Amino acid sequence: QVQLVESGGGLVQAGGSLRLSCAASGRYFSSYRMGWFRQVPGKEREFVAAISRNGGVTYYADSVKGRFTIFRDNAKNTVYVQMGSLKPEDTAVYYCAAAVLLSGSYDRPGNYDYWGQGTQVTVSS
Repeated sequence: QVQLVESGGGLVQAGGSLRLSCAASGRYFSSYRMGWFRQVPGKEREFVAAISRNGGVTYYADSVKGRFTIFRDNAKNTVYVQMGSLKPEDTAVYYCAAAVLLSGSYDRPGNYDYWGQGTQVTVSS
């Protein structure tokens, strides 16, 4: 069992920045693909970004490309997403997720095996 704990959410003005962190338990963090998703009430969970096991490959939703950066530190069992030029429409609960098996698309929530509890990000206009 892998436990994921997100932190770093909060309230920020439009145009501002935040860095979210996700700390993972266990010994096998470097073998997981990691992803960030977000969700607003009444909507499906939405892909934000993903990163390969060694951090060499990253993927982004079109809506955040150029504004968000995902990166990981395998020595610290932590994945991050640096969010910049934030917009009110970025307001959501942000979740990190770990994929043990690497089959399937990186942008589908169903292809991830473990999830954190989420952290709220609110962007005011």
